[in-house]
Amino acid sequence: MTDARQIPPDIQAKVEALREQIRHHDYLYYVLGKPEISDAQYDALFRELQELEAQYPELITPDSPTQRVGAPPLDQFQKVQHERPMLSLDSYLKVEDVRAFDQRVRRELGIEAVSYSTEPKYDGLSVELVYEHGTFTRGATRGDGFVGEDVTPNLRTIRSLPLQLLSTHPVPERLVVRAEVYMRLEDFHRLNRRLTERGEEPFANPRNAASGSLRQLDARITAERPLVLTCYEIMFLSEPGPPTHWEAVSLLAEWGLPIPGQRRHCASIEEAIAFHDDMYRQREELPFEIDGVVIKVDRFEWQRRLGEKSRSPRWAIAFKFPPRKEITKVRDIVVSVGRTGALTPIALLDPVEVGGVTISRATLHNADEVARKDIRVGDIVKVERAGDVIPDIVERVPIPGERRKEPFRMPDRCPVCQSATIREGPIVYCSGQMVCPAQLKGALEHFASKGALDIDGLGKKTVAQLVDRGFVKDLSDLFALTKEHLLSLEGFAEKSASQLLEAIQRSKRVSLARFLYGLGIRHVGAHTAKVLAEHFGSLDRIRSATREELEQVPEIGPETASAVVTFFSEPRNRAVLERMRRLGVQVLDEQPREAKAERPLAGKTFVLTGALEHWTRQEAKQVIEELGGRVTSSVSKHTDYVIVGKDPGSKYDEAMRLGVPLMDEQAFEQLVRTAKRSAQT
Repeated sequence: MTDARQIPPDIQAKVEALREQIRHHDYLYYVLGKPEISDAQYDALFRELQELEAQYPELITPDSPTQRVGAPPLDQFQKVQHERPMLSLDSYLKVEDVRAFDQRVRRELGIEAVSYSTEPKYDGLSVELVYEHGTFTRGATRGDGFVGEDVTPNLRTIRSLPLQLLSTHPVPERLVVRAEVYMRLEDFHRLNRRLTERGEEPFANPRNAASGSLRQLDARITAERPLVLTCYEIMFLSEPGPPTHWEAVSLLAEWGLPIPGQRRHCASIEEAIAFHDDMYRQREELPFEIDGVVIKVDRFEWQRRLGEKSRSPRWAIAFKFPPRKEITKVRDIVVSVGRTGALTPIALLDPVEVGGVTISRATLHNADEVARKDIRVGDIVKVERAGDVIPDIVERVPIPGERRKEPFRMPDRCPVCQSATIREGPIVYCSGQMVCPAQLKGALEHFASKGALDIDGLGKKTVAQLVDRGFVKDLSDLFALTKEHLLSLEGFAEKSASQLLEAIQRSKRVSLARFLYGLGIRHVGAHTAKVLAEHFGSLDRIRSATREELEQVPEIGPETASAVVTFFSEPRNRAVLERMRRLGVQVLDEQPREAKAERPLAGKTFVLTGALEHWTRQEAKQVIEELGGRVTSSVSKHTDYVIVGKDPGSKYDEAMRLGVPLMDEQAFEQLVRTAKRSAQT
């Protein structure tokens, strides 16, 4: 390693100059919103600094712009005591209460007029920022107001937070600032769009999104979230400061800290009320969410005289806006891909309160429903919420003279994995079951289930970890897992990892019917998979079958034929199947149906009802099918036997009504024994 004293002076000067340039452009872009250079030029500066720091790691400092990328994950957040209590505010909705606050302030101060500093009340997460000699050293959440959580690594990833104060004004030895972390509406909707498309739960509102993003134990996740902040109060200053709150916030701006852009110095409470009304009218046009304005007695001397209550100051209040009710705007229409591959159009809304709950999305159900209601991006709509289900858009609210956008159309490609989509009636599905991230967890659980590859030990929790950690990106990755992968998962030790790997190894040799069922092709359940396996005999023949050939198979209708052809036509699915073959998966050919026509239970149809003592439902079904029989889910006059277990349901009553023969577990076991002996002779 090169000694720092041997680093050429021109290199040290170049590194420091690059940092100053990048800090300057960060300030222009993230704080002032007035960039002077293009993104490409900025990226070039950043890359040059990264390369020099990689060559001379001794020059890396905590406040370097390159150190925003995020630290390794934490086990937990450390608790930190605040410099002074971070109090909450008393909130008012009525203008008479605000005037009463002003009367009390003037009475207690014994003066005729009080000036106020007013600013928007950002709907985000309050934090404490600590600067030592101009360098950001620590940041914490508000917590209970007295003790918060140290989220320094996460705050460092926020681009609008300067890691080093500007020195245009003398930098204090110690500065503690109160700020609000939030998410701009455009970024919030973009994040929710991405989550919704993947079938994941989106955030209810920008405040939840900001809070959830900042409180990540892995700062690298926070770094990917579009957080911003604004600073609105000096909590501690190591040297004499300005006499008023207004001037103190202006001083923060001189140090390069972002401050509220919409604030007003008011000579009276009536001017403060007018500011509230102006902000309320501008609310829908602002790029971020606010839920009111904050009104503060401006002079610090007056603040000290008024004092504080246990949880709130006596010199400041929040003048809240009335909550939005039922009527809101459609910001975007996105398509969510569920675990089954169904594509559902979802309206992303400006957050609105419905039934005491903040709503930011509503289902549009399917393409036909969107067309029927004629909902488009930008429309004003009425929303309703019933129970705990996702809200519904009742109707569009016409606006005179509005210019509407183009009608919504369902996509031809899955928005998550770009596989082809297939429409069945009003529902559109993604065909990339084996590769689509939105379907992957469900697909993997199904693939490993008892009726499919029967991989013991690959349960829901393990599947979730494998997918979340990026170890399994499609079904073929399952066969490339190593012991090192498994040992890094929660709940795995040497023995359990070995057992799961052995189970995966055993599953590589699998019958055609089980494999087909495990692929999760739409409409191909266990019985249909067996029908296809017996008719075609090999996976290659099924993969190359046309719709016409599939529809000629008894019990295979147009929808099933279309689903099978679409699945095997998708290049991503074919690539996964080929990789499985290279990784050693052997799909065993099936005997043609003609060779099995003489099986003992051929042509017999069974229905199962109630709980059997010695058989699971799947085990009973499997043995019946192996002996040539068929298991259906409902009783009809064509049913040959109903096998009755403990606490039978309505199928038992239907069998009695139709006169279908009943068989208890003992009789069923005798039938199986007899049939197996017959098959062996």
